[in-house]
Amino acid sequence: MIGKKLNDAMNEQIKNELESYYIYLSMAAWLHSKSLDGMGHWMRVQAHEEMLHAMKFFNHLIDRGGKVALKDLKQLKTQWKSPLEVFQDAFEHEKFISKKINDLMSITRQEKEYASEPLLAWFTDEQIEEESNASKITGQLEMVGTDKSGLLMLDRELAARAYPPGSPLNPVAAPAA
Repeated sequence: MIGKKLNDAMNEQIKNELESYYIYLSMAAWLHSKSLDGMGHWMRVQAHEEMLHAMKFFNHLIDRGGKVALKDLKQLKTQWKSPLEVFQDAFEHEKFISKKINDLMSITRQEKEYASEPLLAWFTDEQIEEESNASKITGQLEMVGTDKSGLLMLDRELAARAYPPGSPLNPVAAPAA
């Protein structure tokens, strides 16, 4: 059975992951409103991943005999000045999430909850990828600067990111109402 401190911290992480979902969906909406549909698509896929991350913690708590207690979510941000600012914020947010994962690993080791380490090791590896992707795109946007053709090329490139099969965030795969 999972200890109270780790249970509470994982519930907090579920909230963090759901807020990540929410902010990436907000970023997608903002990018789509600027006709940067490739970047908006990239953020929708990112949002989908964050929902899956929340559910990994949700399921882990249930599997370990813990108690899931969903918390209120905050609307973190809805407006940006530029695509560069969007991806800078994404990078900063991923660094925040990495710190939270590291904090969870510390609690796991303090409580000797070894059964949670594989989950957190997966997240540690995932955060390396998350930070790298956001950092790379931020760097590319910095290189592009005010060059609109470069921005559109990057937008087209980011449109190639694939959704996991059956994602409800994929407008092509979503069933009609």
